[in-house]
Amino acid sequence: MKKLFLVDAYALIFKYYYAFLGRPMRNREGMNTSVVFGFVKFLCDIQKRERPDLLGVAFDPKGGSFRRDIFPEYKAN
Repeated sequence: MKKLFLVDAYALIFKYYYAFLGRPMRNREGMNTSVVFGFVKFLCDIQKRERPDLLGVAFDPKGGSFRRDIFPEYKAN
């Protein structure tokens, strides 16, 4: 049986933004690269550890989605 992993991109972006907030990682030009580092590291770790046959990364569309109309508490944490 094939293994499929679906990743909520904005959940990861949110997670890594706040995870590195106190000590952000910066490149030579001073740009904060914490989110990019965390996001890519997570994807590499999943591929190495789980070896999925398929890996999908989903981003919410601009302006929200129908999910908020159906369930107002969607991502209301």
